[in-house]
Amino acid sequence: MEEIRIDTEFIRLDAALKLSGLVDTGGQAKYLVQEGKVQVNGEPCLQRGKKLRPGDQFRLGEALFQIEGPGV
Repeated sequence: MEEIRIDTEFIRLDAALKLSGLVDTGGQAKYLVQEGKVQVNGEPCLQRGKKLRPGDQFRLGEALFQIEGPGV
């Protein structure tokens, strides 16, 4: 599992996908989310604007990421 550290209260799922390097554009993120290929906390997520907070995890294929806040 890889970590994505944020300095804000939350990050949107589409932005987290771009920050992780799994996608290059918001359009790619939108397509993957709408196709049900992304899981958030173990459940399929169809909301590209889903707010991810520290402790949340998202998965695309075998790639698993966890959101971490400042100072963690």
